Amino acid sequence: MNTLAFILFLVIVGLTLIITYFASRRTKTTADFYTADSSLTGAQNGWAIAGDYMSAASFLGIAGMVALSGFDGFFYSIGFLVAYLVVLYIVAEPLRNLGKFTLADMIAARFNEKKIRGVAALNTISISTFYMIAQLVGAGALIKLLLGIDYIWSVTIVGILMTVYVVFGGMTATSWVQIIKAGLLMAGTFIISLIVLAKFDWSLLEMFRQMKTATPLGAEFLNPGNKFKDPLDNLSLNLALVLGTAGLPHILIRFFTVKDAITARKSVIHATWIIGIFYIMTIFLGFGAAAFVGYDEIVAANAAGNMAAPLLAKALGGDILFAFVSAVAFATILAVVAGLVLSAASAFAHDFYGHIIRKGKATDKEQMKAARWASIGVSVLSILLALFAQNMNVAFLVSLAFAVAASANLPIIVFTVFWKRFNTTGAITGMLVGLFSSLILVAISPNVWATDGSAIFNGEALFPLTNPGIISIPLGFLASIVGTLVSSRKADAKKYDEIVVKAHTGLKDPV
Repeated sequence: MNTLAFILFLVIVGLTLIITYFASRRTKTTADFYTADSSLTGAQNGWAIAGDYMSAASFLGIAGMVALSGFDGFFYSIGFLVAYLVVLYIVAEPLRNLGKFTLADMIAARFNEKKIRGVAALNTISISTFYMIAQLVGAGALIKLLLGIDYIWSVTIVGILMTVYVVFGGMTATSWVQIIKAGLLMAGTFIISLIVLAKFDWSLLEMFRQMKTATPLGAEFLNPGNKFKDPLDNLSLNLALVLGTAGLPHILIRFFTVKDAITARKSVIHATWIIGIFYIMTIFLGFGAAAFVGYDEIVAANAAGNMAAPLLAKALGGDILFAFVSAVAFATILAVVAGLVLSAASAFAHDFYGHIIRKGKATDKEQMKAARWASIGVSVLSILLALFAQNMNVAFLVSLAFAVAASANLPIIVFTVFWKRFNTTGAITGMLVGLFSSLILVAISPNVWATDGSAIFNGEALFPLTNPGIISIPLGFLASIVGTLVSSRKADAKKYDEIVVKAHTGLKDPV
């Protein structure tokens, strides 16, 4: 056990629990619990979005992917960053103007039906759970490496902590944990990047030159095709990464934590700068791990490469930097999973329980109780699923969640605001086809089935691509269109006109 790392773990946990305690004293209503009463500034929410987004996939997964696969690992950094252009120009302002607590609120602003809320809630819970598995896998590997605790217990400990944050502190606690964690992560990554660059005589050209001989891949390390040999698979991955963010529930609910659409747009701008700088630095993390830790040691610590960044910190700065970076990585995971649990719990309590079961008559107290029980249920389910994904790269697991989000949510968001003829049947069809097509394709893909023992089950995969995005995303859009065109229901033209004005101006009662 690394004593210093353990002490820093306790400090991080203690700090976040203090934040949760003070947040719990302010969390009295559903608005407090779901959205921190829309009280965050653009800068605060931008840092919180960055904290939500720079997850275990970013810090642990991408560093490992670049270290083991070279250029192909950097596709994740590019895709994650470019995705915010879609969020900025298409999603942020309409979502804030039309919604209140959840994505379903936005859709229900045009189609006020229980079925739509139910399907939207199902999508949110499914995507959040998928994304959470990746975070828990990273947490399990990290704690196992540092403290020598078995993977099962490591995942369980994180699951308990994230549940405590959400159940007691709600969005206020989650937001401030994310803001603090984002600052720590940027600081830690910046320190490592400087040390790595110094090792290469402060020359980027020298760094790239040396990387041609630093790994078993040789000069191919700097070329694409080491991991994604199939061009279709590569295209599918990047399609999911670029479009997926605009459909991620835990990112979308962050736009309800600010007072208006202008502040929501400022949030995205702040977040994009922070995230952009961070993803540029992932090059130094990956290259540094490949050069100064080595392929064999990275794989020995974790077959998927998830421990490359902490191992690099240890190689460069000894136990002190190793402990700090590991503690920051742990805080990263805690913050992100708390946001994921909150998005899933909000969907269940507000959309499913509040509007479907109780028909909009649930009191604040009843919704809060439902949300807290939902938080516990989502956490337990995610922990159980994470136990089967121990040897999968966390960046790769997250890319699958992005594919589901882009397939199931993005078509509905776009058509709700931009297609006058779009109707209830199209919305439900698009969400269900997008969700189940992506999940089914993942279930029959090489991620789940392989003959070399690298997947969950032994056998031939029926679907050849590792990411379903290139099939499931067009299916989500196509199903929305077909469902609308074949339906006998006609769209309410007057309602659409109201939605367009409200989405782009924020007027509550457009004339």
